[in-house]
Amino acid sequence: MAKILVIEDELSVRDNILELLEANNFQVTESDNGLAGIQLATQQLPDLIVCDVMMPELDGYEVLTALRSNPATQTIPFIFLTAKASRDDWRQGMELGSDDYLTKPFTAKELLSAIATRLSKQMAIQQQSEAKLDELRSNITSALPRELQTPLNIIVGTSQTLLADYIEAAPVRSMIEDIQASGQQLSRSIQNFLLFAELELAETSSERRRTFQAYQTRFSSAIISAQAIAKAREFNRESDLLLNLTDTAIQMAAPRLQKLVFELVDNAFKFSPDGTPVTLTSMVEKNRLVLAISNQGTGMTAEQIAQVGGYMQFERKLYDQQGSGLGLTIAKRLTQFHGGKFVIESVPDKQTIVTVSLPVSR
Repeated sequence: MAKILVIEDELSVRDNILELLEANNFQVTESDNGLAGIQLATQQLPDLIVCDVMMPELDGYEVLTALRSNPATQTIPFIFLTAKASRDDWRQGMELGSDDYLTKPFTAKELLSAIATRLSKQMAIQQQSEAKLDELRSNITSALPRELQTPLNIIVGTSQTLLADYIEAAPVRSMIEDIQASGQQLSRSIQNFLLFAELELAETSSERRRTFQAYQTRFSSAIISAQAIAKAREFNRESDLLLNLTDTAIQMAAPRLQKLVFELVDNAFKFSPDGTPVTLTSMVEKNRLVLAISNQGTGMTAEQIAQVGGYMQFERKLYDQQGSGLGLTIAKRLTQFHGGKFVIESVPDKQTIVTVSLPVSR
C-alpha cells in the first residue's frame, strides 16, 4: 500500500482528496501547512507527495525546495496542486523539481492518473537501480576472489615457507609471523565479504537461492567436531573443548556448515579466558538439529545482540569493528538463509550461549 502525504491548507479540498485516496487503497497522511508538511515528509518518507502551491507559513515552492535539498526526501515524487495556471508558474514548479502540475479544479480521474503515473515511474527507477546494484554485486563477487586472493595466497604461502625452512633469527622470524597472521586475517575478511555478497545476491534471485539451498550434509556431527577441534588447537585450548554431539543429516552444504561452526567456535574461544570451557551440544528436536555453543567470557549486551546481522551495520562491521561483529553476522545470515533460527543469550562477563537450529534433511 503506497503512502501519500497531502499538504493542503483548504479543508474541503484536503478532505475530498483524502477520501478519494483512501477509497483507492492508499495510506494517507495530511498537513494543513508547508512547515508541518516538511516535518511529516522527513519523518514518514512517503512514496508520493501532493502539495498545494499557495499556503501560509511556507508555500509549495518553498516546501519543494526544502525537500529536494534533503537527501532523504529529494527523490520522492511530488505533484503540485494550484489555481495558478500561468506558464511561468508551471515552469517555476518544474524547474524546482516537481514531477507533475495539476490545475484546480481537477477531476478525481486526473489526480489518480497523475499519482499512478508517478508511482509507476518511481518503481521503474527503483527496479533499474536495484538491477544495476545486483550487477555490481555480481561483478564484485566474481572479480574479487582472483584479484585479491591470488596475491594474498603468495604472501601467506611464502611466509609459511620462510618460517618452515629458512628463518631462524628471532627478530626476523617474529616479523614474518606477523606478516603471515595479517595475511590470514585479511584473507578471512575477504572471504566473509564475498560470502555476504553471495547471500545478498541469492536473496534477490529465486534461482540462485534454490541452487544455494539445494545441498545437504549427511554427517553433521563429524563436520562440527572437526571444526571445533581445529579451532581449539589454534587457540592451544584442546582441554577446554567439550563436545556432546548428535549426528544427523541437515539441509546445508558441508562448506557452509564448516563456515558457520568456524565463526561461532572462533568467537567462543576468542572472547573467553584460557581454562574455561567452550561447550558444543547438539540434539534433534522436531525435525531440526539444535546446536548450542557456550562459553564463559566477556559476553554481549542486549544492544550488541540486537545489532548482529543488521543490513545497515554491515559496512561498519566490515571496516571498523574488530572481533565478533562480522563473523556473527555471517553465521546468523547463513542460518536464516537455510531456514534456521539463530539466538544469542548472554550475561556479560559470565556466559554466552549461541543456539542454531537447522532443518533436518528428509
